[in-house]
Amino acid sequence: MEINYSKADLHLHTTASDGAATVRELLAHVARTDLRVIAVTDHDTITAALEAQQMAGAYGVEVIVGEEVSTREGHLLVLFLEQELPPGRPLAETVAAARAQDALVIAPHPFGFLVNSLGRTGPLGFGRHAMPAWAMHVDAVESFNAGLWSPRNNTLAAQFAAAHGLSVVGGSDSHHLPTVGAGYTRFPGCTAADLRHAIVQRQTRAAGVMWGTLRQAEAGALQVRRGLSGLLTPAAATIS
Repeated sequence: MEINYSKADLHLHTTASDGAATVRELLAHVARTDLRVIAVTDHDTITAALEAQQMAGAYGVEVIVGEEVSTREGHLLVLFLEQELPPGRPLAETVAAARAQDALVIAPHPFGFLVNSLGRTGPLGFGRHAMPAWAMHVDAVESFNAGLWSPRNNTLAAQFAAAHGLSVVGGSDSHHLPTVGAGYTRFPGCTAADLRHAIVQRQTRAAGVMWGTLRQAEAGALQVRRGLSGLLTPAAATIS
């Protein structure tokens, strides 16, 4: 019997945190791709994820409510949430709160040296394997993150997952539409429930293509523009 596999992007940001696309723009874009499932994982908020889940039916895609939570030890992706998790707490406490909601927890970009990662133990990422205890807390490792500067960081994540018997997932870490689906998770089935089962049973595969210099530059420019907009808005309000 032939097994059908589908694709999911489990790491997406919107304007609810530091992304450039609104929920409607993201869903309209995803509807034109071969992604069957997505997870909206804004930083420390699930507002857009809940909105996207409510709107998803009109776009022919399933949406998982997720959050990229800022724990004291580093970022943590939490999927299948019902309530928002606050930032700034220890990893173990955040994981316990996620488990109370029957959510799945994933280590995103665990060895990315320019991002707040669980596997990074120094300011430049040195000694990344010195404290692997966090592996006991997660259901899976993001072994392919399309937004990292160095592909070597993904190689380390894949090796780590294999060494600790963890499932792997892929995500674009997209902050603007051209990078949506650049990283993805392949799983047997086609629904969010199928995807969850595949993660638990270690039946997922991670794949994709890196953003590349052009997309990195575009994303950087959008971040700068967003920052400048935030600085100028209060001044504009004062003038008016």
